[in-house]
Amino acid sequence: QVELVESGGGSVQAGGSLRLSCAPSGRIFESYAWFRQGPRKEREFVAAIDKSAVTIYYAHSVEGRFTASRDSAKNTAYLQMNSLKPEDTAVYYCAASQYYSGSYYSNRENYAYWGQGTQVTVSS
Repeated sequence: QVELVESGGGSVQAGGSLRLSCAPSGRIFESYAWFRQGPRKEREFVAAIDKSAVTIYYAHSVEGRFTASRDSAKNTAYLQMNSLKPEDTAVYYCAASQYYSGSYYSNRENYAYWGQGTQVTVSS
């Protein structure tokens, strides 16, 4: 059974940094994405990256502050989050698809595999 194991969440003050990791077990996926769900909010797209890390997309709210990357040797995807703001507080989810996402990179339905989620809390 394929699993996406997430790690790296925590609590930081505004302006701080965190790095999330997503390590799929037993499989290499074509595309990966990060979503988040804040309190009383819908799950929203954060970033997406393809297997080769050539194509990367970001939500406008995180562009310039967050960086998605992938280490092929470790088969792990990362989300480096800098200049964190209180509004970034959410549960962050890693997602993966066995297909290239193309223009559907921000659609939740595009990803069949999901991590367990990791809490990120940013205090002011």
